[in-house]
Amino acid sequence: MSERTRVAILFGGRSDEHPVSCATAAGVLAAIDRDRYEVVPIGITRAGEWVVADDDPARWQITGPTPSEVTVADGARVLLPLGEASREMVSYEPGTVPALLGEVDVVLPLLHGPFGEDGTLQGLLELAGLPYVGSGVLASAVGMDKHYMKIVLAGAGLPVGPYTVITPRAWRTAREDALASVAALGWPVFVKPCRAGSSFGITKVDRPEDLTAAVEEAQRFDPKVIVEAAIVGREIECAVLEARGDAPARTTVPGEIVVTDPEHGFYDYESKYFHADGVTLAWPAALPEDVTAQIRDLAAQTFEALSCEGLARVDFFYTDAGEVVVNELNTMPGFTPFSMYPMMWERSGLAYPDLITELIELARERPTGLR
Repeated sequence: MSERTRVAILFGGRSDEHPVSCATAAGVLAAIDRDRYEVVPIGITRAGEWVVADDDPARWQITGPTPSEVTVADGARVLLPLGEASREMVSYEPGTVPALLGEVDVVLPLLHGPFGEDGTLQGLLELAGLPYVGSGVLASAVGMDKHYMKIVLAGAGLPVGPYTVITPRAWRTAREDALASVAALGWPVFVKPCRAGSSFGITKVDRPEDLTAAVEEAQRFDPKVIVEAAIVGREIECAVLEARGDAPARTTVPGEIVVTDPEHGFYDYESKYFHADGVTLAWPAALPEDVTAQIRDLAAQTFEALSCEGLARVDFFYTDAGEVVVNELNTMPGFTPFSMYPMMWERSGLAYPDLITELIELARERPTGLR
């Protein structure tokens, strides 16, 4: 066998989803094909410093109320190359001579949220000339911002639900107008940070007097807030995987999120990561054949509308009236072995280690720069 491909696995990061990213890295580090790939684990601290990280998956798992976190004590600092002349990374300790960490063939960024999933990291990797897994700058940025995602999807003729956006300036200077725009949606509504994931900062609001507190809670995670009209329907998810060559994107049979614990009114952060026994994935979702086909087609269209690459999970609502509404797309969905995205591919015949391999190989085939 030829020399192994060197894969830099990036995780941690500056967003509130830092622990989720560490848990994702734990799953990938345990499952990646070590005969085929040489792994270079790189953690990013909450302050944005890059360090050579521990290769032990157990170090990064979410096992209790105090989740794992990357710190500068984890290892030597890391510097990226700039330009396409070399793919060599450099490691250094303060006050010491830098050392070569070696060339990297491809980067697997397992970061969720701002400063990782939103196009900022992707732009840095483009500047460094490093191939990487997942969507590029534009798709990552649009996919992170629920406001502009809905604008793009609606412009492509895809069905999205009613919503309004409260910018920080509007909240400071025209608060009554902002509150009125929410009231026009009807009650209840869901108040969300525009650019956050893992259900951070989301509040279901049933009455006007609770709205201000909900907006301020969302603003703890993002100064821009989106408020969506509640859609009564089943929560359906579909996993999308880029195809080889010019073939259309691949999709799984849809699955359904079923919240079984009455303590959780919706699929929130607690139910995703700490009370998973209160949530089940019904797969395949019990849907009419034509609706299943429609959801898979809409998932692929959503992937294409945002110019996504690599992977994405598209979330839908299916109403009692038979309507299918696109809720959102995630360009870096939860990727632990028990997350919905890999579970749907596992049940479709693509095992977790093979899914990791497929994503890496797709990235290696794709050029950096304009494409």
